[in-house]
Amino acid sequence: MSDPDGAADPSSPPPPPPPSPSPVPRPAPVEWPEDGVLTRDWVAAFTATLDWCSRNLPPDQLPSVLSADFVRRLLLAAAVILHREPNIVRVDPRPDQAVVVVGDVHGQLHDVIFLLRDAGFPSEERIFVFNGDYVDRGAWGLETLLLLLAWKVSLPNRVFLLRGNHESKYCTSVYGFEREVTVKYKGQGSQVYRKFLRCFEDLPLASIIAGCVYTAHGGIFRGAVVLPSKRAKRAKKGHRHVLSSTDDPITLKLGSLDELLKARRTVLDPPWEGSNLIPGDVLWSDPSMDKGLSLNKERGIGLLWGPDITQQFLYTNNLKLIIRSHEGPDARDKRHDLLGMGSGYTTDHHVACGKLITLFSAPDYPQFQASEDRYNNSGAYLVLSPPDFATPDFHSFQAVKPRPKANPFYDFEEVIDSDEELNLGAMDTGNSSS
Repeated sequence: MSDPDGAADPSSPPPPPPPSPSPVPRPAPVEWPEDGVLTRDWVAAFTATLDWCSRNLPPDQLPSVLSADFVRRLLLAAAVILHREPNIVRVDPRPDQAVVVVGDVHGQLHDVIFLLRDAGFPSEERIFVFNGDYVDRGAWGLETLLLLLAWKVSLPNRVFLLRGNHESKYCTSVYGFEREVTVKYKGQGSQVYRKFLRCFEDLPLASIIAGCVYTAHGGIFRGAVVLPSKRAKRAKKGHRHVLSSTDDPITLKLGSLDELLKARRTVLDPPWEGSNLIPGDVLWSDPSMDKGLSLNKERGIGLLWGPDITQQFLYTNNLKLIIRSHEGPDARDKRHDLLGMGSGYTTDHHVACGKLITLFSAPDYPQFQASEDRYNNSGAYLVLSPPDFATPDFHSFQAVKPRPKANPFYDFEEVIDSDEELNLGAMDTGNSSS
C-alpha cells in the first residue's frame, strides 16, 4: 500500500525486471538484387545481417546466410568497377561535399560499422577514401571487406578503396585471412579465396583528393633513372631502369606520379623487380626523421623517407598533405623516433609545403594479442572539408565493446606483432589465378 503522499511502501516487493529484449530473428539468406542495384537500404540490411552473423553463427555456418555464389557475385561486381580505375584515383569533391579518409581496419567489423555510422555513411554529400588493410588479424576480415565492397558497388563515385600491403597472397597466408575464408567456406574456400585475390589485384594504389592531398597505404616510392649505356651492356642508351633493392641507396631517387600511374599493380607479392618495385614501395614504405631516401631494412621491403623528401614530394606535385596508414600501435611501439599511435593518428612531418599524417582506424588493435598488456589505442578517421580540403579534422574513437567471442585464424602467439622482418623471400611467386 502506498502512503498518502504517494511514496512507495518499503515493505512491498520490488517491481519485476523489464522484459528481456526479444532475440533478433535469424536473417534470410542474402540474395543479389534482381536489378543488380545495391541501394542504401540494401546495404543497411546487409550491414545488419553481417553484424548478426558475427554474433550468432559459428564461422563455418556463415554460408547458410552468405552463400559462396553470392560472395563471388559481389566480388565480381566490385572488381569490374575497380579494374577500370587508374593506379591513382582522382577524387574531386564539389564545394558542398566532404571527404572522409580511413586508415587500416584489419577485420574489426564492429568498429567499421561504428565508424561508418559516426562519420555519416557514404552519400551524395560525403565521399569516403579507404587506405587499405581491410583483412588479416581481426576475426571478420571477410565480412569487413564484403561490406566495403558493397558500398563501392552501391556508390562507385563516392567510395574509393585503395590497396594495403595486407591485400596480398603473402600477408593473408601469414596473418589469417586465407584460413578465415577456408574455415568459413570449407570445400569452396580455396575457390572463394582466389576470387578475393583477384579482387585485390584490381584495387588502386593511391588517391589525390581535391588536387592537393595524396593518400596511399604506405606512402612514397622510388623512381626511374636514365642509365648511360656503359652501365648496362644490354640496354640501349637512355634505357629507363627502376632501382632495385640491391642498388646503392645513395642513388635512390623519388618517383613521379606519372611513374606511379604507369606501374603494374597486378603483382600481389615479391619478388618485386623493375617497375614492380613502385607498388611495393607505395604499400610498404615508412616515414623517418632521418633525411633522404633509404631502403627499409627493418621490413626488408619498401623505403624510409625523411622530412626533406616529404617537402620535395609536396612541392613537386603542388600538394599540401600526405595521408598514409600502415603503422599501428605495435609498429610504432618499436620506433622511438616517431610519435605513438594511441590516438589513431600522428603528424610525422611538418614542412614548408604541408604535412605528412599517419592515420590508423583499428582501435584496441590487434584484436588478438599475446601479452596481457593491451595497447588500448583509439582508432581515428579524418574529414577534409571545403573550401580547401587541406585542413584535416580528426575524429578518434574507442573500440566497440564487448566484442563478440571469436577465435583467431592465425597463431598470434607465434607470429610477430607488426609486419617487420617478414620472410618475403620465401613467398611463392605463383599468381592468384593458379
